[in-house]
Amino acid sequence: MYGKAFAPEYQGALTTLSVNSSLVDVLAAGTEQLKAAERAGEHAEVARSGLAVAEAHRRLGQVREADSAWKASYRAAREAGDVAAMAWALWSGGTLARQRGAFRLARRLLGLAAELGERGGDVVVRGYSLAGLAETGRIQGDYEAVGRLHEQLLAEARRRGEARHTVWALEGIAQMHRNSGAHDTAYALFEEAAEIAARADDRRGHAWALRGLADIVSVRDGDTERALALLSEAETTCRAMNLSSALAYNHKMRGNVLYRAGHHAEARELYEQALAEFAAMSEPRGEALARLGLAKSLARLGRDRAETAAELAGLAKELERIGLRHAREMVARAQEELGIGADVPGGTGAEAVR
Repeated sequence: MYGKAFAPEYQGALTTLSVNSSLVDVLAAGTEQLKAAERAGEHAEVARSGLAVAEAHRRLGQVREADSAWKASYRAAREAGDVAAMAWALWSGGTLARQRGAFRLARRLLGLAAELGERGGDVVVRGYSLAGLAETGRIQGDYEAVGRLHEQLLAEARRRGEARHTVWALEGIAQMHRNSGAHDTAYALFEEAAEIAARADDRRGHAWALRGLADIVSVRDGDTERALALLSEAETTCRAMNLSSALAYNHKMRGNVLYRAGHHAEARELYEQALAEFAAMSEPRGEALARLGLAKSLARLGRDRAETAAELAGLAKELERIGLRHAREMVARAQEELGIGADVPGGTGAEAVR
């Protein structure tokens, strides 16, 4: 039995904030509490309110502000001698690094966070940090290395009845199955994640699960209408909570759905929108994936073949630089689909990677 989802990253005087609180509200409350704690010289509270500020900035796509905030939170936690708070700050920094495509830094910070979480006796931050490491590896396509960790974290979350982490693990495992071509298994896992998230009132997790279901419904069933409806439902949540990154990925997936249905002009508009959104929040992985969709759409709309070939070759280099294992396969799939010569191995459909 799962309890209601909660947000352990909202700590100290901010524990009254909900997992579904608008990020604008979180930022306002966190900033107010942070200033009060600084005036009072309460280092531990500075660290914990600063964590909420960092996370709000990160999820709003404000990279520079998020980077400053998590570092300030870590310094305050260190000053207070609060090992668990230091771990939370490092978790925030590692998550931001992954969002920015700095995977090596993400692994280092999240690994340190897991170690400090264990040392500080905070099993929650340790679990979040291990989950962050697992997600980093999954995004890079290292399924063999992180598949077991996902399953382990899922089992632990189920045992403790932690809805939010159960949903996260189910979605991660589902995404790996989807990218490996096991659509039925992926659908069942996304569906379970959506059900648990809905019962636990985890609106963010529910929105991501709906996005996964829309992808499967589109690619497996060819049901464009239902896929778009699922994405519209998820978008309502993203807008209500100011989930900038999730909204951009939602728009990219809408582009995918429209492209598969042959609506190339509409898909181009969605990819252009997502590209602008990713660029505004300095999220290179999302930018590259939106560029790939845009290149394919433009090719279908009559773009010069040489320009398309050059664009795809450049994307292959960019994705490899970021560190996505499936980058060459993704570009090869597009090249094969568009009838453009490629010197790279065949694709796996990983363009849907979250």
